[in-house]
Amino acid sequence: MELNLSPLNLPCDDERLFVIAGPCSAETEEQLLTTGRTLASKGCHMFRAGVWKPRTKPGGFEGHGEPALKWMKQLKEETGMLLATEVATPEHVELALKYGIDVLWIGARTTANPFAVQALADALQGVDIPVLVKNPINPDLELWIGALERINGAGITRLGAIHRGFSSLDSKMYRNLPMWQIPIELRRRIPQLPIFCDPSHIGGRRDLVAPLCQQAMDLGLNGLIVESHCNPDEAWSDAKQQVTPEVLDYILGLLVIRDSKVTTEDITALRKQIDEIDNNIMDMLAKRMRVCREIGQYKKDHNMTVLQTSRYNEILDKRGAHGVLCGMASKFVKTVYEAIHEESVRQQIEVINK
Repeated sequence: MELNLSPLNLPCDDERLFVIAGPCSAETEEQLLTTGRTLASKGCHMFRAGVWKPRTKPGGFEGHGEPALKWMKQLKEETGMLLATEVATPEHVELALKYGIDVLWIGARTTANPFAVQALADALQGVDIPVLVKNPINPDLELWIGALERINGAGITRLGAIHRGFSSLDSKMYRNLPMWQIPIELRRRIPQLPIFCDPSHIGGRRDLVAPLCQQAMDLGLNGLIVESHCNPDEAWSDAKQQVTPEVLDYILGLLVIRDSKVTTEDITALRKQIDEIDNNIMDMLAKRMRVCREIGQYKKDHNMTVLQTSRYNEILDKRGAHGVLCGMASKFVKTVYEAIHEESVRQQIEVINK
């Protein structure tokens, strides 16, 4: 399904950069207004705050709902800032529209549920408002695109995506793994779709916000949605990943925004080299697979199992060490050889079962 998209028409801090900033949660009227006024004084045009907070476990702060929308409306009247908040039910949509919210976003937990997304799509029929869709919790690009298609099917053409990372049991550095290849593939599949980066949820720590913002810009993403609080250490939710408006202003001031429209004529020769190398890689992989099929025939003739674990571990260890010596990340080499091994096993099974 091809998406019918139109420009978001949102104000930019830079002609190539949208920034949406504000606290994780709308905690009190004073906290919200203080944060919003400070952000406005720093030139921020769009304010975000969570009015409804879906918590992992019950008992935590789950938002004030409609009263918080009244505080946000007051902030808009005072500063002229546009407002953004998360919606998860049709009732949320109705209230957000009632109080003049300018941008809605759909959270990661909701995106993962097609029933919930469809309910939101039904509630948005006939409404002209920008809607941003966060990636689902798990790295499922089709599920992400499916949510975008459902919202677009309701007549919402001002659509955007938010990359907030993906949950992982073994994530050590990040709260949610960036897995940049997924938003990159989304950009390839739907090039006209604006993509925002949520460095707060990817990093989970305020010291990671700045480098993640820069990485998003280096990859050509269109904007940022950042959690900013007037007193982050006392925040009622996600305290560790929020920054003050002053720190956010400093981070944005240091960003280097790449020009995606610069001509690529000067690197044409280098790209030809890449094409030649890629062709050589494919030829060598084909040669490797031919040897693997010969091994498969030997295993068939001698009634051996296809998988030889000790040999596989040896390959991973040796190639990983070799890759590091050649300046490549060991994780990258491991991923490559896992894929090669998977195809080798497939081909050997094909030989054995003939």
